[in-house]
Amino acid sequence: MMEISSKVRYALLALLELARYYERGEYLQIEQIANVQQIPDRYLGQLLMILRRSGLVRSQRGAKGGYLLSKPPQQITLLEILTCLDGINTHEKFQKTEFSTMENMIIAGIWEEAAGAAIAVFEGYTLQDMWDKRQQVQQIQPMYHI
Repeated sequence: MMEISSKVRYALLALLELARYYERGEYLQIEQIANVQQIPDRYLGQLLMILRRSGLVRSQRGAKGGYLLSKPPQQITLLEILTCLDGINTHEKFQKTEFSTMENMIIAGIWEEAAGAAIAVFEGYTLQDMWDKRQQVQQIQPMYHI
């Protein structure tokens, strides 16, 4: 089964928190994000640096500084986030090597197909989609309010 790493989970939580304030143009400080989303400050700082270098967030120094999404949440796909965090290469095809058996070739083909399907799903979801899902769950289960 495919598992989500802590790195990806924390980054998604931070980005969702930034998405919440995007329309207001409000920069959030690491401590604010860390407290709300229960992410270790230092680790969050490292993740935000990676996200900034990849162009997903921007930062501003000073008393009113912090982090802000670099573009609207509906323009940031999960695939884009995963690519910057885990180095997923969508153009990397299964290496066509000689297989010792036909069974190995069949197994490799199925794994390649599964990876392609996963990439398509991640490409189809944006931060806005995740935020919208959060709002839907909030209406159903109001105990998860902030």
